[in-house]
Amino acid sequence: MSRIGKKPIPIPDKTNVDFKDQTITVKGEKGSLTRSIHPDVELNIEKSVISVIPKNDNRQGRAIQGLVRSLVANMVTGVSNGFERVLEINGIGYRADLKGEQIVFNLGYSHPIEFSLPNGISATIDKNNVIRLNGIDKELLGHTAAFIRNLRPPEPYKGKGVKYAEEHIVRKAGKSGAK
Repeated sequence: MSRIGKKPIPIPDKTNVDFKDQTITVKGEKGSLTRSIHPDVELNIEKSVISVIPKNDNRQGRAIQGLVRSLVANMVTGVSNGFERVLEINGIGYRADLKGEQIVFNLGYSHPIEFSLPNGISATIDKNNVIRLNGIDKELLGHTAAFIRNLRPPEPYKGKGVKYAEEHIVRKAGKSGAK
């Protein structure tokens, strides 16, 4: 059995959970999220706890149980607390500016890059080189952060580029010169 899938999901106060026709809707202080649930699992909602129960006790049913449990737990956490991702920009002249719902990046290319934030994601920029992304949908937040990082991934020689705040860039030695 899936260890993660067996764990019950606590529902915090001021959070409502509805499950109908294999679709779960979670509403909380920060907003609401909706997701369709795989047909191999069933959700059991009791008082302040959600349990994920597989319909089939085979390998796929147990795997889907753990996946669905993680997705539902992320939905509950997102609508109650929200998620944050921090990106850092390293490099001389590299910077980001927030203009409404767009972030304008200067990343060493011949032109600035304009990136429109998706619905549900907000951003703040500190000191022109630290970007804080906030949202209730962990999956959308991760995709947005990965797309921004992919605009100029960090390079291993000087570490220039966009990286996650917790990411460690392994540096390489440059040319060693003439022998």
